[in-house]
Amino acid sequence: MLQLDQTFMFHDQKVAWGSIGAGDPLILLHGFPWSSQAWRRIAPHLSLKRQVFYFDMVGCGQSEKRDGQDVTANVQNDLLAALIEHWGLSRPQVVGHDFGGLAALRAHFINGVEFGKLYLLDAVSVLPSGSPFFTHVMQHEVAFVGLPSYAHQALFRAYIQNAAYKPLSDEAVKIYLEPWLGKDGQSAFYRQIAQANTKYISELQQKYAKRPFEVHLAWGERDSFIPISQGEELKEKLCADTMTRIPDAGHIVHEDAPEAVVSFLLNH
Repeated sequence: MLQLDQTFMFHDQKVAWGSIGAGDPLILLHGFPWSSQAWRRIAPHLSLKRQVFYFDMVGCGQSEKRDGQDVTANVQNDLLAALIEHWGLSRPQVVGHDFGGLAALRAHFINGVEFGKLYLLDAVSVLPSGSPFFTHVMQHEVAFVGLPSYAHQALFRAYIQNAAYKPLSDEAVKIYLEPWLGKDGQSAFYRQIAQANTKYISELQQKYAKRPFEVHLAWGERDSFIPISQGEELKEKLCADTMTRIPDAGHIVHEDAPEAVVSFLLNH
């Protein structure tokens, strides 16, 4: 397990973060409904050559969760920009998965943050985006928040298993489920979905263009959440340097093929 033993105050909210290793800075961004623990089998290998930073986004993982919290996409890229300033980093390399990829892209194109390199894994980045499940939760958030705990847990387990191509281990399910348990955790889970808004992708897409730093993409070939065709589209829009297809991996490539993710990040 990665240790998040540091706290950053962002808009009066506690954000948990940690860092391991030494060398050029590399920031790892998780997606939803994951946490920085998605990198637990990957970060240690990267830290042999780099100083690896990781954190739990607002309303996720070990970071603060509370009623009325704003967890929209623009908050997460503002958080990334604030953390980079807090850490005193100049042109760090950044890795973004899922909504973490959206946060990284928005931090650059909206906030003007410059990167040394950008790595995107199965990133939320082009339209169409979302799913019938997301749409249904947006329309009935209160009903989902009020689910009995056992029903919420069963729904969550089914949801994250659909993100994987291979069966998830009991360890992985426990790690990802724990932050979303209890009244605060369950409310926070559905809050994240209810506040997902495609306008933050729409405004971003119009700004895509070739960047002065390297951009490398990797995608699970079996991703049923964000199909690899969207990865190919993103590659064209960004004029990305490379596009790596990861066989026998779904959306949560960290669990299906962690060794392939490590190889991708060390060899580009």
